Amino acid sequence: MAMIDTSKMSKGKQEALEVSEAARQAEWTQPSFAAEIFMGKFREKLIWPYPAQSAEDRKIGDELLVKLEDFLKKNVDADAIDREQEVPDKVLKGLAELGLFGMKIPKKYGGMGLSQVNYNRAIALIGSHCGSTAVWLSAHQSIGVPQPLLMFGTEEQKAKWFPMFAKGAISGFALTESEAGSDPAKVSLTATPSADGKYFTLNGEKLWCTNGLVADVLVVMARTPDREIRGKMRKQITAFIVEKKTAGIENVNRCRFMGIRAIQNGVIRFTNVKVPRENMLSGEGQGLKLALVTLNTGRLTLPAASTGTAKMCVAITRRWANHRVQWGEPIGRHDAVAQKIAAMASTTFAMEAVTYYVSGLADSHTADIRLEAAMAKLFASEAGWKIIDDTLQVMGGRGYETAESLRARGEAGYPVERMMRDHRINRIIEGSSEIMRLFIIREAMDKHMKMAGSLVNPKAAGGIGTLFKDLLKAGMFYSLWYPARWIPRGLPGTFGKYGKLAKHMQWAQNQSNKLGRNLFHLMALNGPGLEKRQAILARVVDIAVDLFAVACTCSFARHMSEHENRADSVELADQFCLQARRRVKAASKSLWSHDDKRHYSLAQKVLAGDFIWLEKGVMPVADLKPGQGTVPPR
Repeated sequence: MAMIDTSKMSKGKQEALEVSEAARQAEWTQPSFAAEIFMGKFREKLIWPYPAQSAEDRKIGDELLVKLEDFLKKNVDADAIDREQEVPDKVLKGLAELGLFGMKIPKKYGGMGLSQVNYNRAIALIGSHCGSTAVWLSAHQSIGVPQPLLMFGTEEQKAKWFPMFAKGAISGFALTESEAGSDPAKVSLTATPSADGKYFTLNGEKLWCTNGLVADVLVVMARTPDREIRGKMRKQITAFIVEKKTAGIENVNRCRFMGIRAIQNGVIRFTNVKVPRENMLSGEGQGLKLALVTLNTGRLTLPAASTGTAKMCVAITRRWANHRVQWGEPIGRHDAVAQKIAAMASTTFAMEAVTYYVSGLADSHTADIRLEAAMAKLFASEAGWKIIDDTLQVMGGRGYETAESLRARGEAGYPVERMMRDHRINRIIEGSSEIMRLFIIREAMDKHMKMAGSLVNPKAAGGIGTLFKDLLKAGMFYSLWYPARWIPRGLPGTFGKYGKLAKHMQWAQNQSNKLGRNLFHLMALNGPGLEKRQAILARVVDIAVDLFAVACTCSFARHMSEHENRADSVELADQFCLQARRRVKAASKSLWSHDDKRHYSLAQKVLAGDFIWLEKGVMPVADLKPGQGTVPPR
């Protein structure tokens, strides 16, 4: 975390931090627009030109979407899949025949070799129709074997596994355990090397393995023997490709969920499972780094699916608000509803802008997208939830009623109720919103951490010499950096080519300067204690995310206006920017004026039972007993 002082941490927290830090990408070898925002720098050249598809690549995507839409209409009954909690075999077979299980697999291995943009366009279309089907496909190739194999696999591994997946074999991802969620130091499934080093024996259990119950092949994160690194024993997490048919693998339980009900996640037990050394991905002890790097691209399916859902919500709301008449006119003309519609449409445009900006960067391989991908996931999943909630509110009782019930009485079966249940997981999986904010601020503070060094972490100091060296280095950097954050950036007319949106780009540039200053002030005021001020850090992240979204949206609208004959996109972008500016103003103020400490103190009293009287008058709630929250032994 930012400004970390480990000297007063518990041993467990220190260990968790050390494992997480070791798994980080330590260097920034390519530019990052989002990272620069936190440093008070608004590098417009990284946001424009907008990384749009080539005509050739777009044609490939257009042709695929036509086939895919036709298949979904004829074969995928989303409500039946939700009700039966199963994706029919004929649907899976049809998807495989279309090549959709090989969308990200290179053509040389029999796959489609789609760009990230076209892949996300396909996921957006599927996600707008059936969340469960979208998860089957996206989990298989975004976090399942294909993505890490593409990035870290040897040529021998690729030649062996890719053709299988291109033909429809299913892959899954096994990282989470009952006691190891966002804390990777708690991974307990072991991989013990054989005496001759030719294989590893896996023992333990995994929870919520995406596609795990039906997968042919899994990526499994396991704890290999600790290693001494710089005089200290360190936990090692290693990734393995494991064939599900291997002896000793058992499906223990299928987990059932609020939404995306047809996914096949569950508990998988590994008992003396032998895995050849050649099935190791990347290298011993590199598992968590592999997972984090894979997720930088893999989590882009979530903003894509969220954007598809948001577009569907706009389409449903437009039809309903024009059709439903109350008090003598369509409800869309009533101000309370119209305000929601304007926010929904403009925010959906921003979600699309952010999603395909980062997707385009992923295809270009010219930028470090770890922050951009995390911001896209956070922004789109949170914004998408608000849009679905507003859609349900506009629909009223019909939004709360199931699509099948609506159709049974002769009305249009808009699946808003199912969409809400399906989307809710997007704020949790592949990094909950809270974890995303912590991940973003840690990465964003990397420059400051390297500058400040032992000044902010007493335990990291290597003596008076190191302390003096870090003091000199920080002094030289901040003596130039800090005054520059007070100087207005850019000449008048710098953003003139953005037309009506120029004022928003200028504002975003100035706010980036202000954010850099505020972050420095927070560091100076809180020192190592800033790591614990998660509510404040979350506001810092939310400000940066909105600045990022404003920049993407203005760039996208300019591109649409200049190259797609969509001058009206400027109106959507303008409206979104006005909303974002109000949020940033409020969040900036609350960096310094808030009740966080009082809220924290009150929460601790609630946890201690001081207000247990508040819980009276309802049915008793069972207490957790030792061992609960873990999968019981067989």
